[in-house]
Amino acid sequence: MFFTYLRRELRRRRKAALVVASGLALGIALVIVVSSVSSGMSQAQDKVLQSLYGLGTDMTVTKAAAPPGEGDTNRRRFEFDAKGDTDAEQSSDRVMVQGFQTLASSTVTEVGGQDGVAQAVGGLSLTVLKVNGEFKPGEFTPPEGGGRTGQGGTGGGGEVRGGGAAFDVNSYSVFGTDVAAPALGPLTSSKVTTGRTFQSTETDAAVAVVDSAYAKEKSLAVGKTVTISGTKFSIIGVATADSGDSAANLYIPLKKAQTLADSKDKVTTVYVKAADSQQIESVKSAIQKNIPDTTVTTSADLASTVSGSLSTASDLATTVGTWLSIAVLIAAFLVAGLLTSSAVSRRVREFGTLKALGWKSGRVTRQVVGEALVNGLLGGVLGIALGLGGAYLVTAISPTLTAQLGSTGGGGFAGGGPMGGGPARQAASKALDIALTAPVSVSTIGLAVGLAVAGGLIAGGFGGWRASRLRPADALRRVE
Repeated sequence: MFFTYLRRELRRRRKAALVVASGLALGIALVIVVSSVSSGMSQAQDKVLQSLYGLGTDMTVTKAAAPPGEGDTNRRRFEFDAKGDTDAEQSSDRVMVQGFQTLASSTVTEVGGQDGVAQAVGGLSLTVLKVNGEFKPGEFTPPEGGGRTGQGGTGGGGEVRGGGAAFDVNSYSVFGTDVAAPALGPLTSSKVTTGRTFQSTETDAAVAVVDSAYAKEKSLAVGKTVTISGTKFSIIGVATADSGDSAANLYIPLKKAQTLADSKDKVTTVYVKAADSQQIESVKSAIQKNIPDTTVTTSADLASTVSGSLSTASDLATTVGTWLSIAVLIAAFLVAGLLTSSAVSRRVREFGTLKALGWKSGRVTRQVVGEALVNGLLGGVLGIALGLGGAYLVTAISPTLTAQLGSTGGGGFAGGGPMGGGPARQAASKALDIALTAPVSVSTIGLAVGLAVAGGLIAGGFGGWRASRLRPADALRRVE
């Protein structure tokens, strides 16, 4: 009897049911679109941070570079041999630690021993300045009419013309990576597209993986060699960064990098993976407490420094979009409730007659709530369809957002130094273009269904309360 009467009444009041369902559908669709866009923002931000950190890295441990003082011997200095053939090309390399003060390799073991740390790996970030060119001697032109010898036997009146020096300066970044732990560090944010990556046995081998953009610029490929400070490295692989912006131009085994930089048993960055993602802050606190004079930077610290259109759009989605969704939902629920209550007012004769025939108030209330709940579910179906369409449209258009990572205020990836920061600082110094998507998760669909049920119950609550107060006498007074 309940379902028969319910089906008949919904069919008889199709227009009213469609109006209520449409209002709920708009609110639910907006919630789905805002939720999916927010999820896309989060994924885009994770992609930016992953390109800087490396896949699986939860935090880094560094030591900020000390300000240069008087008598600093770590200044850039190049020496050339002026003897022999002066037309021969001169070349000199300077390998410098980039950005941070070095940490002892034992720090990696110490960090790995902290509670909550699953794995810790060290890396050494270097900058290579290469200067090459040639000296050209000038030509002495005697004075017209001959010269006159003065005191000391020196001729006078002539001049030297031409000559000079022409040198090119090339700078590129090199990152020493622990080949025994390939699952952690900046190289994991790149995919080896040609050749292979390092093998665990190549801890002291003269091999290198080159970034694809740098390889294209310098015409490098697998099988060729690249010379760093007089040492030839065989290129075994070409890697392409997921974000399009690499952490370094060249990757070499950590031990080789330490030898080139005269930094034996030294690292600039310790990459840390936490055993539990929910305990990252507690692990950070433990490292800062137990290993003094270090800076621990987490992905949350970096996320707070992301600027550009990605940050602006994310703020809009999480603030304006969220509050707009809430406002629309409240309005939709109120309108649905008022329309249902109004419909009950127009059905006074019907419900009064039913009560006169023996229907109790609870039965009438259940009937009204049942009708409202069906309207809510219908609105949920329409809202999910509209929301999926909106999310698909956002993904199809894929608007491009720009992300820029600013300074974290000391240490971390944005540490200071004469050359900027660590290996990730290079990537952070350039804007990254990210295509926005709007993925719809199962939880979002579940939220939409819950809202549809809630909307139906709220509307039914309004109407049921009104219906429960009707008396059979009301129906009799309206009989013509």
